[in-house]
Amino acid sequence: MRIVVHGQQAFGKAVLEALLKRGDNVVAVYVAPEKEGAKADPLKEAALAAGLPVHQPASYKDPKVWDEFKALKPDLQVMAFVTLFVPEEFLNIPTHGSIQYHPSLLPAYRGASAINWPIIKGEKETGLSIFWPDNGLDTGDILIQKKTPISDTDTLGTVYFDRLFPMGVDAMLEGVDLVKAGKAPKIKQDESKATYEGLCRAENAKIDWGKPWEQIDRLIRGCNPAPGAWTTFNGATVKVFDAKPLPARDPKGIAGKLGEIVAMDDNSITVVCADGRFNVTRVQAEGGKKVSAGEWAKSVNLALKSRFA
Repeated sequence: MRIVVHGQQAFGKAVLEALLKRGDNVVAVYVAPEKEGAKADPLKEAALAAGLPVHQPASYKDPKVWDEFKALKPDLQVMAFVTLFVPEEFLNIPTHGSIQYHPSLLPAYRGASAINWPIIKGEKETGLSIFWPDNGLDTGDILIQKKTPISDTDTLGTVYFDRLFPMGVDAMLEGVDLVKAGKAPKIKQDESKATYEGLCRAENAKIDWGKPWEQIDRLIRGCNPAPGAWTTFNGATVKVFDAKPLPARDPKGIAGKLGEIVAMDDNSITVVCADGRFNVTRVQAEGGKKVSAGEWAKSVNLALKSRFA
């Protein structure tokens, strides 16, 4: 089977290398074009190292790009982390079509921030889908789905890098095998259960210290490492990455105003929220590096009773 790998970054590289390691016939690689001055994409580097032709069209709506793809005589396109829109005219060129990875249990959490939002919204599990893409946004038929729990301490980073990344590579290989065997299902998505969340951007990540600790905790974890939950101190942005919630036994007995720093040591600071406190241990000041909250506090001469806004 003649396979074309289409993707980018570390996940695309891992899928390519896994296919090559087990002897699959990968005939070419498609990679998102790099921005001016950026380093070569890891998938591109891996493809060139393997002696594979690399294509980087700026758009997949051009019939000339379709003709170039047809000339490869592909049997299957394996899409690992694809961000550019790819129309059905291109998707359907391979003999067996195209399969794509998405880090949610479709039809839930369609969209580009499918890992952030389940954590932020308090879901107890998430997962991945290998599906047959079409012209819709993550609307194609399902081939494979895998589930994984979300714990009370999971972050975007742990859910993705520890589980959805390696699970996704294995699932893509499983999908290829099902296609080869002629046993690949096409299960319609239940549109009545479909959800979509937009990109999780900085404007979604501002901490409101007047919210309950559970909401703040999920926001911090769901935005770690990107885009980073944030607050402000003296008008400057401070991102909060690691923070342990300290729920109040008696909400009426909390001392301190919302956002007030009521304790600090060499490694951390403690901040008041609506129904408890947070022991913050890792932060990043605007334009700076990630450091311990204690180190940041010293750098700004933080005083007790100071407040985040």
